[in-house]
Amino acid sequence: MPDASPEDRLPPGARIGRAALRVADLDETTAFYRDVVGLAVIDCDGDRAVLGADGDPLLVLRRDPDRPERGRTEAGLFHAAFRVPSRAALGEALGRVRERWRLDGASDHLVSEALYLDDPEGNGVEIYRDRPREEWPTDDDGTVRMATDPLDLEGVAAAAEAVEGDASAGSSPVDRAPPGTDLGHVHLETASLSAFEAVYVDGLGFEVGMTGPDVRFVAAGGYHHHLAANTWRGRTTPATGLGLAWFEVVVPDADALDAVRERLEAVAADGDVDVAVDERGGGVTVTDADGIEVRVRTE
Repeated sequence: MPDASPEDRLPPGARIGRAALRVADLDETTAFYRDVVGLAVIDCDGDRAVLGADGDPLLVLRRDPDRPERGRTEAGLFHAAFRVPSRAALGEALGRVRERWRLDGASDHLVSEALYLDDPEGNGVEIYRDRPREEWPTDDDGTVRMATDPLDLEGVAAAAEAVEGDASAGSSPVDRAPPGTDLGHVHLETASLSAFEAVYVDGLGFEVGMTGPDVRFVAAGGYHHHLAANTWRGRTTPATGLGLAWFEVVVPDADALDAVRERLEAVAADGDVDVAVDERGGGVTVTDADGIEVRVRTE
């Protein structure tokens, strides 16, 4: 892929904002993200709950009991990845998962350490912490290199115990994710990686990082990835059921937003990929070929 000019790319300050899920059981799903992931309930009514950390909203849950379950062929969410600010905070998350839920996987990605689980409705969840950037391995071309190695779970657990000081095997886990927790990245299941690149690279302006025959990692500002997409499960149809409703990409200023708008309109006008671009609340919204809505706004 040829190098793009800086005006064709998101600025370094771009990041993921909130994500929203359509759920059948609002109470049960809210309890999971509160008690297991450790998010605080910021707002809740009969059909909607907003959860976050340190007052910052990260996740919106909306009750949609009439919508069907996500079908086996539908594109959508692979996982939403909540990033905690330290290894000790990851150890605290591990304690909550071990006591209150079930751990489905754990990996050392060289750039990060990650826990994997599913919420009550089958939506994938990652909880992770980044290693310092100066420790991230890179290839000769500067691309950040990742791997999927076994995670030292007991070392992660011990990091939390060291901070707590007097922790014991019978102590209760820390209930809340600490300040600095955010939604670090979103990983999608897509029907087409080329269509994904058309929207998220050519349109939104992310840069391609690590790639494989069935996966892409893209980011802004040299991060290992703000978004990923894979075709591992052979999804072939747009998302219409329960699960991911939308997520946000946050850019630092109006100039960056205008540039995103122009790029997305060019992708839509080209006609090679079925996308819809609209204005929303002072920002811009794009619905990709998989039916996934992305809302772009300024800080």
